[in-house]
Amino acid sequence: MKIGVVGSGAVGGYFGSFLSKAGHEVTFVARGQNLEAMKRNGGITVESIAGNFTATGIFTNRYDSLFDSDLILFCVKATATKEVATQLVPILKEDAYILTLQNGVDNEEVLRELFGAERILSAATYIQAHMKEPGVVKQIENPTKLVIGALSSESNLPIVKEVSELMNSAGIICHVSSNILKVKWKKLLWNITFNPLSALVEGKVGDILDDDGLRITAERIGREAIAVAKKAGIPLEDTLANQMIKQSEPARHHETSMLQDKRNGKPMEIESICGYVVRKGKELGIETPVVETIYSLLRIEETKRLGH
Repeated sequence: MKIGVVGSGAVGGYFGSFLSKAGHEVTFVARGQNLEAMKRNGGITVESIAGNFTATGIFTNRYDSLFDSDLILFCVKATATKEVATQLVPILKEDAYILTLQNGVDNEEVLRELFGAERILSAATYIQAHMKEPGVVKQIENPTKLVIGALSSESNLPIVKEVSELMNSAGIICHVSSNILKVKWKKLLWNITFNPLSALVEGKVGDILDDDGLRITAERIGREAIAVAKKAGIPLEDTLANQMIKQSEPARHHETSMLQDKRNGKPMEIESICGYVVRKGKELGIETPVVETIYSLLRIEETKRLGH
């Protein structure tokens, strides 16, 4: 299978590299120093808990190199989803599938509008990794796992199974879900519980767990997100907010993606993680005062930091 990776950062670089190592033809779309390092070093290096390796493939900054791809791993930041996807529409084959490995639950809405629901697969990604340096992905503790599903349910069951088998044969633990949006809401719940606070205080997950005030704030954020999800028809249990906190002890040394973006001078996924819940809450008549406060503070900070 010909696979294209759009957004070859930590997530795209990791999964694309394992697929390349398994013998698939993989085209990595990257830019800047990351792309230069991949070309200079003859591939992308992965430092994983299972061992280190350098994956080969095609490394480019041109989207038109993906014209014959069968599967696209869509890994760009949520802030760039619409812009990048719009550029891909006239390039990709009409029978190419797009698998989003992004945070949040709003990217699916954008991709559905552009490509049609029948071509969109979605995944909840459970990975702790970061770009150690340009061209080098470092996995941090804990095994990596994917849960994937289709937006158009039963009609896409064969391709979902095929992609799941593809991942598992490449050494990536992958499960299939018949309700992928519920799974992704659960992942969003973790992200919105820890990402915004960690970016705001510039601390790791453990810093939130160890501070009484931050821990209580995190639980309140989780409860507000659950209320929005339930009103939106996603059956999340009320106890999940507290469970999420208790079960995050193994991730106490993890630096969230929003914190990494902030430290690297990149835009944070404020809108996809916080803004979406605030907007959805207003639309559905659910108040989210704690999330809205954190969201406002991060937006002000982002404007000062990046000047927009």
